[in-house]
Amino acid sequence: MPGAPRGTAALYLVGALAGCLVGLVGGSFRWCLEQAAELRGELLDTSQRLGAAGWLLPVALAATGAALGCAIARRVPTAAGSGIQDVEAVWRGEREPQPLRLLPAKFVGGLLAMGSGLLLGREGPTVHMGAVIGAEAGRRTRMSAPDVTLLHTSLAGAGLAVAFGAPLGSVVFVCEEVTRTVRPRLVLLTLIGSATATGCAQWMLGDRPVFAMPGPATPSVALLPLFLLFGAATGALGAGYNRLVVGTLAFCDGVTRVGPVARAAAIGAVVGLLLGIDPWLAGGGEELGARLLGGEVPVVTVLAGYLVVRFVAGPLSYAAGTPGGLFAPVLALGALWGALVQGLAAPAFLDGTGAAAFAVVGMAALFSAVVRAPVTGIVLVVEMTGATSLLVPLLAACFAATLTADRMGSVPVYDSLRLRMARNS
Repeated sequence: MPGAPRGTAALYLVGALAGCLVGLVGGSFRWCLEQAAELRGELLDTSQRLGAAGWLLPVALAATGAALGCAIARRVPTAAGSGIQDVEAVWRGEREPQPLRLLPAKFVGGLLAMGSGLLLGREGPTVHMGAVIGAEAGRRTRMSAPDVTLLHTSLAGAGLAVAFGAPLGSVVFVCEEVTRTVRPRLVLLTLIGSATATGCAQWMLGDRPVFAMPGPATPSVALLPLFLLFGAATGALGAGYNRLVVGTLAFCDGVTRVGPVARAAAIGAVVGLLLGIDPWLAGGGEELGARLLGGEVPVVTVLAGYLVVRFVAGPLSYAAGTPGGLFAPVLALGALWGALVQGLAAPAFLDGTGAAAFAVVGMAALFSAVVRAPVTGIVLVVEMTGATSLLVPLLAACFAATLTADRMGSVPVYDSLRLRMARNS
């Protein structure tokens, strides 16, 4: 009978097959974004050769991409933003899984917005698309409502595995952030879905880490108190970032004289201006993070400028109302913050701890403060960088960052976004 409970073996088989589809869709999304980034770089090179008139090219590109992405999200409202808050709401029984029509809206809208240079991450749309694929697979195979929810949640984790090449981090993400519980069927279903999804994505994209970096040396144990202090400062930075994300969304909601699409175009124009000044000031931040971890670190004053601009431009890009996530910009911001702190305090590091090590720790610590999921942050960053030698500093800094943000009364960003979504629905 439709909706009747199915066997566990059938559930895992559906999860594995749906994971393959998540890998193909998510891998295609990543490939398209990489091609868009290359095209954007060529356009910026062309604009520099055109002199003063060349400034119009990146401005027009980002404004058009943001406007089109917002227009698509207006037709399918749940396509706007990250989508992780929607996945969490479905698990809590606050919403029903989204229909399949969300998939092309998220794919195309996210490609237009992120491809044009907005400071957004690919992981939110990929997680949301994975969840939609999982729920649709459960409905098509006539699974029970609880099993559809399990597939929806576990395949969302598979989407994160594809976005960041982090299958183990996807399991921790599902348990720590989305469901805040550990259930054997949920864990096993996420494992098999993430395994097949990652395998299919690697078949398309190759097996390479998101951030290739030389293995950093293990910092001295004597620096552990320093990493605790660094984590506490990062926690305060994350609390401020969360408030800025929510405050920017509220401010844009209050601007009623300008339509959402025109507002998105204006935000895109600002981002395009940043692109024209320096490509590192815009975009999701993957290339920026890769260069910092690879040792290509600017002087302290330039790092501070990047940090301030991206701290403001990230929430502004999210307020454009296009598909796009928060993880990648936060990771890039954390890498900048870590490199900046190391640059300011370098004379005190007698053991030669470099900027790359602090950039890695900063990525995980800021993620922990913003999302309030420290284990997920640590596992994701270690899988993305391979920096297992930094586990002890990562543990210390993420502990301090999470505790500090919590003591400051900062609400985890996806809790805030989920409550905002419930009020607006």
